[in-house]
Amino acid sequence: MNNLEKLQKLKEETDAVILAHYYVDGEIQKVADFVGDSFFLAQTAEKLENKTIVMAGVYFMAESVKILNPDKKVLLVDKCASCPMVDMITVDEIERVRSENEDIAVVCYINSSAKIKAHCDVCVTSSNALKIIESLPEKNIFFVPDRNLGSYIAKNVQDKNIILNDGCCPVHDKVSADVVKKLKKEHPNAKVLAHPECKSEVIELADFVGSTKGIILEADSDSHEFIIVTEKGISSKLSELYPEKTFYYIDDFICDDMKLLTMEKLIHTLEFSENEVEVDKEIAKKAIVPLERMLKLGAK
Repeated sequence: MNNLEKLQKLKEETDAVILAHYYVDGEIQKVADFVGDSFFLAQTAEKLENKTIVMAGVYFMAESVKILNPDKKVLLVDKCASCPMVDMITVDEIERVRSENEDIAVVCYINSSAKIKAHCDVCVTSSNALKIIESLPEKNIFFVPDRNLGSYIAKNVQDKNIILNDGCCPVHDKVSADVVKKLKKEHPNAKVLAHPECKSEVIELADFVGSTKGIILEADSDSHEFIIVTEKGISSKLSELYPEKTFYYIDDFICDDMKLLTMEKLIHTLEFSENEVEVDKEIAKKAIVPLERMLKLGAK
């Protein structure tokens, strides 16, 4: 029995469904039932009827799935797969900013812990942040934890006062404008597609800025060459959808946490029902409010 056959057998025995993010290994993406960005995975998770949900992503994603599915078993392929950005904001900092500002909404990027979500008014992802924040009645917005995405929002939502937190995705934040300029010089006909977790000086060089899903959709254009400024795991889906096009990637643009996940670990997790994710009931009760608000506002 090969890995694919074994995985299918285990899924049937445990009534399991596999969710995978675009950044995980391409082999896992091929066997997943649903592959997408954070917003799509959250939308999908809320509608699932399976008894077991396997999250092929990082810890905060599995937490969100569990919050939206409190009565189901949620497994994470590797419990060590985390996101450094999650630890770049504290509840104390949120409460301090709330106390110092009137007419304020705390908006958290979905790349945050359940505990942080429980102290926020609404969640957003990179695919819906602009739309949701524009729809909020509050004038002041404390955006946590990513300063880069927050800066991008501030430049595009003129009627809000965006208060930034000093957090970031270390993988996106380390990319320099010089690296992108070099690629543009080497490939003058290539369109630059960048993720808003990048620094503002990198964003300014892009022809398109959007979520992983947005980048994938944008590649379906008249252009035939693209410089991709996000995690290289996206290459699996881009190559699958657009085999006739050429994509240039930045060296070492790798999320080590996403790359902890392997096919062997996926099978092992399901076979032994390991790495189950639990969320404190009181925290989950509060955290589901901003998550469900995101799903409602983001779908409009």
